[in-house]
Amino acid sequence: MELTDLISDAYDRLKKRVRRSELIYSHFYSEQLGMPLYFKCENLQRTGSFKIRGALNFMTSQPRERLNNGVITASAGNHAQGVAFSADLLSVPATVYMPEITPPQKVQATRDYRAEVVLTGRNFDEACAAAVVAQHQSGALFVHPFDDELVMAGQGTIALEILEELPDVRNIIIPVGGGGLIAGMSAAIRERAPHVRIIGVESTAAPSMSASFAAGKPTERPVCVTLADGIAVKLPGSKTVPVICELVDEIVQVEEEDIALAIVSLLEKTKMLVEGAGAVTLAAVLNRRIPDLEGKTVCLLSGGNIDVKTIAQVVERGLIAGGRYLKLVVELDDHPGALATLAENIAVTRANIFHITHDRRSKSLAIGRTDVSLELETRGYEHIKEIVGYLEGKCYNLTVV
Repeated sequence: MELTDLISDAYDRLKKRVRRSELIYSHFYSEQLGMPLYFKCENLQRTGSFKIRGALNFMTSQPRERLNNGVITASAGNHAQGVAFSADLLSVPATVYMPEITPPQKVQATRDYRAEVVLTGRNFDEACAAAVVAQHQSGALFVHPFDDELVMAGQGTIALEILEELPDVRNIIIPVGGGGLIAGMSAAIRERAPHVRIIGVESTAAPSMSASFAAGKPTERPVCVTLADGIAVKLPGSKTVPVICELVDEIVQVEEEDIALAIVSLLEKTKMLVEGAGAVTLAAVLNRRIPDLEGKTVCLLSGGNIDVKTIAQVVERGLIAGGRYLKLVVELDDHPGALATLAENIAVTRANIFHITHDRRSKSLAIGRTDVSLELETRGYEHIKEIVGYLEGKCYNLTVV
């Protein structure tokens, strides 16, 4: 069957089993960007990401006897939960291989669906290699995270929902990792709305799809640590890349700071919690990574599975990147009242002291001098300039760190 036919079948198969995720118009971002912006909220999907669509479509398409030995897969987290949920629904044992660095929240969520979790490898690709070896030994059915037509078809149902609700959409922006999501969605879009511009977004820390898109074939690239761990893939799929090269208009990249800012912005402006891989689409729009973008635009928020520790780190990083957080080291005379005077001067700038450390024991300090490290909450880069300028005007010797 053609991929488009598989997508139509998947749509009928899944519509009563998965959530039809909300397509939300954003007043704030539309006004800020000067174009109508919508969010397709797969972060609100059951299991917290779009991955449930592909996993469930794959497994419910199989003859029962193929599931008798259970299923096995590899995942950085979201596909793991999709497979585990689907296996639990079908009363099939599931084993999931996950990288050792997988956030604990994703590991526990997978176990909550009664799957066995094996932590191995430094990244998805190493975990996947271990899962393939285990599959050959056990005879379990391997559920590939992206490089399978049934998985691609399940993900493609997202595009059908968007086109039904917003038939005059001009641009659809999609996160890119191994390519299953954008391949499935692109196939559906090109058949029903060939005028729509399709843009994929990946992190600069995992640039394999850009390289593959340029080369016209799957091309391996090293993966660095990234907030977008859900799309950190060294080698895209042999089945997904040809579809993407034929149907997708362009692939763009975003920096880690862009992703952090997008996560924080979504929290503040929409009250939605979105993981790094899901926030890359908005990051690309906010940072003007996509040229000549106009008309009704949909950003796919592909997932919301982010652990509390990462949220704390991302919020701090996002605040720093957005000029909302300032770290200073100020050298003072070590005498009574010096610190109080510094605090009074900071109060004049309307900055809020978040944290302060007083150190007079550094070897680099002259006798009678002390270092004060300050963390300040600020209102943006212009405010930071005002603070630094005011303190320097008061003859403070300071360093921005």
